[in-house]
Amino acid sequence: MGYCDSAPDDPWHGPYHENEYGFPTRDDAVLFERLVLEINQAGLSWLTVLKKRPAFFAAYDGFVPAVVAGYGPEDRERLLADAGIIRNRAKVDAAIANAATVVALGAEHGSFAGWLDTQHPQPLADWVKLFKKTFRFTGGEIVNEFLMSTGYLPGAHVESCPVAARIAPLHPPWMETS
Repeated sequence: MGYCDSAPDDPWHGPYHENEYGFPTRDDAVLFERLVLEINQAGLSWLTVLKKRPAFFAAYDGFVPAVVAGYGPEDRERLLADAGIIRNRAKVDAAIANAATVVALGAEHGSFAGWLDTQHPQPLADWVKLFKKTFRFTGGEIVNEFLMSTGYLPGAHVESCPVAARIAPLHPPWMETS
């Protein structure tokens, strides 16, 4: 059974599936949030991440990349002590470093979304190489889910899913090249 079959009636997965997953976004804070959440999901269930999402939002100051990029040692220790989020040193360090990367990409390309647009389209394997070169803690599954969740790669919803019909008029990037 796929996500489109199991998520709709679930109190945690349902809202994400119905209103966010696969929907294109131009908002750098939303894109950065998705990247951080996907990184934090590594080795854990997506349900764990969804349940901790409000705490992540508070801990990472609304996922504003410029704010997180400015975090110092005290912020890092604060995050590592926050029981509301996933307290993994490598994941916390990656979030802070990746925020700085998002800010730098935004300065060069107008936004994180602008940078993604300049890279699109390409096959998943090339995306993975690019993300591994550009960001920290980004393996194949993390990159795939990040790109599907933000509309850069197909596969978030099966064709028969009603949400897919709601996404189509929004012209996610993957639809523009297929």
